[in-house]
Amino acid sequence: MSGEVTEPPYRRIAADIRRRVVEGELSPGDRVPSTRRLAEQWGVALATATRALMELRLEGYVETRPRVGTVVAPHRPASRPVQRPQPPPEPQPHHNPRPRHAANRTAATPSPRPVERATPEDPDPNSDPNPDPDAELTRERVVRAAIEIADTEGLAALSMRGVAARLGVAAMSPYRHVGGKAQLVSLMADTAYGECGYPATPPPGWRARLELGARTLWRLHRRHPWLAHLSPLGRPPLLPNLLAHGEWLLGALEGHGLDVVTMMDIHVLVFAHVQGMAVTLEREAQAQAATGRTDDEWMATQQPTLSALAASGRYPAFSRTLGGLRDGDYDLDLDALFAFGLTALLDGLTPLVERTGLR
Repeated sequence: MSGEVTEPPYRRIAADIRRRVVEGELSPGDRVPSTRRLAEQWGVALATATRALMELRLEGYVETRPRVGTVVAPHRPASRPVQRPQPPPEPQPHHNPRPRHAANRTAATPSPRPVERATPEDPDPNSDPNPDPDAELTRERVVRAAIEIADTEGLAALSMRGVAARLGVAAMSPYRHVGGKAQLVSLMADTAYGECGYPATPPPGWRARLELGARTLWRLHRRHPWLAHLSPLGRPPLLPNLLAHGEWLLGALEGHGLDVVTMMDIHVLVFAHVQGMAVTLEREAQAQAATGRTDDEWMATQQPTLSALAASGRYPAFSRTLGGLRDGDYDLDLDALFAFGLTALLDGLTPLVERTGLR
């Protein structure tokens, strides 16, 4: 029986990237297009693009690196993987016959013939043996895989099917550990917020404690930009590890004579500063993936428009400010801007907190 005349879109996408790797157009460590970029280029759904990258990941052509994305794997497979097999001439137990993954996909029923596997006498330290991925699946593995997807592709690219594909398990397997995407996102957020804690002995002074809380939250949002897109400020997710950060901030304000409403207002303002700045992180990553240009490269294309607006005479303050910059260049550093805003916020709160405490 011959192969299909028209292959599914995800296989065509995978074949194109595979060809580029084999021919040397993409070298080890090079970034491959993100799922969002592939979806735009090929006119397919995000799930289809995700499946294509997972195909290549399982074949060993690409790998995912946190905060980088999907890149060409350091060691390319020795030969092109076998395409989806045709029905075998003789009945055999259900398993994936591709040689590269035979050990990973063997069914629970013993095979009539011995399966090539690493044994204690012949260990392979670089391999990741997993005879039955579904059996070894845990809630923690599901959550970690989902976090990796959100970190590299954005929260919009997350799907239960995509998580299953990343883990190499059946599409419905993650549902044995989480009830659905909403619960999964809550577990992801609680896990992420729990990655950084606070010292048992707080630093002296309310200001130092608030600053540590804000910088800790910023570090977490830097690591996981999707946290800023979970929910509106007025509807915070009620998560134990998120509440631990709120507890730290409120504890810094106790004993200063502030009423409880003011304490709540201040602690929400700190969260708002972090969230407001962090929203930009994922949007910038999305813009760069969509355009293929860095912020500096994009701004360079806008220079004629910017110069025309400055020279129009309608915006004199803007024109004077722009003219005062060295080479007309403004370096937008989000970390520096976050610190600048936090200092201004704490400076503004100082008279309120310390004057109230003296009453």
